[in-house]
Amino acid sequence: MSRNLSDDEFFEQMALKSEPAENIAPPRLKAKIYSALTHKQAENGFLLSLSETRIAGHTLCVFEELVRIAPVGEAAKCANICHVCHARILAEHLDHPPIYWPGCPYVQFKKA
Repeated sequence: MSRNLSDDEFFEQMALKSEPAENIAPPRLKAKIYSALTHKQAENGFLLSLSETRIAGHTLCVFEELVRIAPVGEAAKCANICHVCHARILAEHLDHPPIYWPGCPYVQFKKA
């Protein structure tokens, strides 16, 4: 005996049978959001210094490491190095930018 389902019951059963869609943001959108967040954070004052970031256990990219070991003041080590990096520009415009160095957050976005 077949039972007539209400629209709500029908769609509920269809939803139970289907698999959820995987909604993953494209890497370039992640890069733009990351850039906007770090830019906004820098507007409110200095970022954590690269030396402190490394001591906290975070990996630095090759350019951040160069600034960290450079004989410059702490103010330079608290600047947003990613803001002037070509990796940021590539990552914001390409889903698979040709950047590969370890520690770069933009490389992580294309892997996820």
